[in-house]
Amino acid sequence: MITQDLSPMKRGNAIAMLNSDFVVVGGGMAGTCAAITAARNGIKVILIQDRPVLGGNGSSEVRLWVLGATSHMGNNNRWAREGGVIDEILVENLFRNKEGNAVIFDTILLEKVICEPNITLLLNTMVFDLEKKDDSHIESLTAFCSQNSTEYQISAPLFCDASGDGIVGFKAGASFRIGAESKFEFGEGFTPSKEFGELLGHTIYFYSKDTGKPVKYVAPSYALKDVSKIPRFRNIKTGDHGCNFWWFEYGGRRDTIHDTEEIKWELWSIVYGVWDYIKNSGKFPESENLSLEWVGTIPGKRESRRFEGLYILKQQDIVDQTHFYDAVSFGGWAVDLHPADGVFSELPACNQYHSKGIYEIPYRCFISKDITNLFIAGRLISASHVAFGSARVMATAAHGGQAVGMAAAMCCQQNTEPSSLLNPQKIKLLQQRLNISGQSIPMTQINQEVNFAALANISVSSEMVIDQIPFDGGWLNLNTGAGQVLPLKKDTPYSFELLVDAQVPTTFSSELRCSSKIFNYTPEVLIEKQDVILKQGIQKIVITFTTPLNEDHYAFLIFSANPDVKICTSELRITGVVSVFNKTNPAVNNFGKQVPPEGSGFETFEFWCPERRPNGQNFGMTITPALQCYSKHNIVNGYTRPYLSPNAWVADLNDPAPVIHFIWEGPKLINSITLYFDTDFDHPMESSQMGHPEDVIPFCVQRYRIYSGEELIHAETGNHQTINHIQFPNPVETSVLHIEMEHPSSVVPCALFEIFIN
Repeated sequence: MITQDLSPMKRGNAIAMLNSDFVVVGGGMAGTCAAITAARNGIKVILIQDRPVLGGNGSSEVRLWVLGATSHMGNNNRWAREGGVIDEILVENLFRNKEGNAVIFDTILLEKVICEPNITLLLNTMVFDLEKKDDSHIESLTAFCSQNSTEYQISAPLFCDASGDGIVGFKAGASFRIGAESKFEFGEGFTPSKEFGELLGHTIYFYSKDTGKPVKYVAPSYALKDVSKIPRFRNIKTGDHGCNFWWFEYGGRRDTIHDTEEIKWELWSIVYGVWDYIKNSGKFPESENLSLEWVGTIPGKRESRRFEGLYILKQQDIVDQTHFYDAVSFGGWAVDLHPADGVFSELPACNQYHSKGIYEIPYRCFISKDITNLFIAGRLISASHVAFGSARVMATAAHGGQAVGMAAAMCCQQNTEPSSLLNPQKIKLLQQRLNISGQSIPMTQINQEVNFAALANISVSSEMVIDQIPFDGGWLNLNTGAGQVLPLKKDTPYSFELLVDAQVPTTFSSELRCSSKIFNYTPEVLIEKQDVILKQGIQKIVITFTTPLNEDHYAFLIFSANPDVKICTSELRITGVVSVFNKTNPAVNNFGKQVPPEGSGFETFEFWCPERRPNGQNFGMTITPALQCYSKHNIVNGYTRPYLSPNAWVADLNDPAPVIHFIWEGPKLINSITLYFDTDFDHPMESSQMGHPEDVIPFCVQRYRIYSGEELIHAETGNHQTINHIQFPNPVETSVLHIEMEHPSSVVPCALFEIFIN
């Protein structure tokens, strides 16, 4: 028993003094990935989260799916899913939780953090004050945990603000912006008008459940009484829930920081009023057995403060795909701005316009220009309001967070400040370390000078050659345009033999196209067009293109829409080869072709996108000359995903025991081996609600064995991850390594993008 008499003085909270190398404030996707990356690279990290779970808008408290450059497979960004820790998290979530349960996603994030011995996690802990050593340096933070009544004094040489509203940067006095710049400041064509508004609002989601018996609903007094005040109320459907109602948005005309509680009440009013309309208006008889299972208790925020860094990302950087020497991350979501009046606006719920490919984000966007030991991450990064419309989404934010975590580790190890890494040689080292961890910075290869694999004599049991994609699939009707994306060689004319079925005599039109920028996948450049006259019935046709490419890169074999024609598909799926379709995806403003407003600063182009599995089969064809693009040399070329070519070694599917041999002239001391497998970087892997057809990506090698000479030194029997990092407790001395693999299935050959041995 504890008793305390009246105290004449006020009592104080318990106080804990903590010291660390790096403090991350904010446990959303950006802060979580920053903390994990820094901890894995050898420094002590304190991660402070003011909520009971991690993930921010991706958590079970808000339940927005994590998404980024893949944009629901609705744009032309091929193989663009963000790599590294965020990829590891999404792949693990797919394996455990392909149905998209946000509560399970919480557990995965928490597990990833608490399994890192270098991370101290403080949940339910709010930073509310700080001390500065001088005008430009933070010395310590003060935080309070409501669950254990403890006040924390936290000191470190480096800090990262990934808090969403920027409490650390704000209290430290760092320069920030709220709202939209004028069109004259950066010359951005998409700068919103005053009618449209300068801020994105908040959203609260809800979920319903079929109970199997009638359920009545009595709305609370604060529920919206007249849903006709919502201009888009006719879009409401009983089958929709969660992220389908992203447009339940409000607050863009208010202070999105200090008015958040009032905004929340308005959003609750909307949600409960809409549910009252669904249940009691009589217009939805199918809702009789539905119960309101869950309503968010905190709103998902889109926008508040954006802090000024050493560079401000602009619309032109996204559209022009500006190359930065200090690129550490990439984005690819559309520039996605919403009217400030949100759900009460007569304007379209969002304006999304895409670039022709992914864009780079420079390291300078993640460093405060004023506070020299402060990184900024997540939706706080240095960007204009327009550019923020793309960079704000969670997978993009997480990808940038990884760059911050790696930079923080380098700064601690070199006892220096963030801006010092802008030295070109240090940036190259930062990029190297990021790419080894899976970042895949555009146009930046892993340097092979320290890769033992690149020093070996490499031999393989087989290399796949694509002379034929078998005609063993179903028939696809060409109601819309379709195409096959293939890695072609320069100065080489190609012929393609196809199997088609014409319902009536007709003309089959095909085109060979490529992108104006060879690293993109927007087929806006016509190389050559061919027409073939078809008779009625099933027949083989040969299409020959005599105009070759000027460089090695991906090209598109396009089949024009013709509802009278079917084309034979294939069951074979191969790394770095994909079919695409000129279909629509209204959810991301894809209506087959982007036609932006005049003067908006965006370009007009067509969308050619893959379909989700189990659809999206390749087209059966014979290719002359055969495609020889899966060389053993790809596994040490420094790329860990398709870029200009597949960049993978792929074994022949008829090879019963695929194996790679590494032989060195003398013995090497091997500490670790890192393997980079194919988990289909086209697949978006939305973290919640959407659901996925499989828990292991079909391209991923699941079983392999590594031998030093005749000795087995590692065996894997159930891999599902992109990157396998094998750290040996004691160095392995050897001059011969063999890696034996198994094909993932009878229609998918084994593939390996890269191997890094040191």
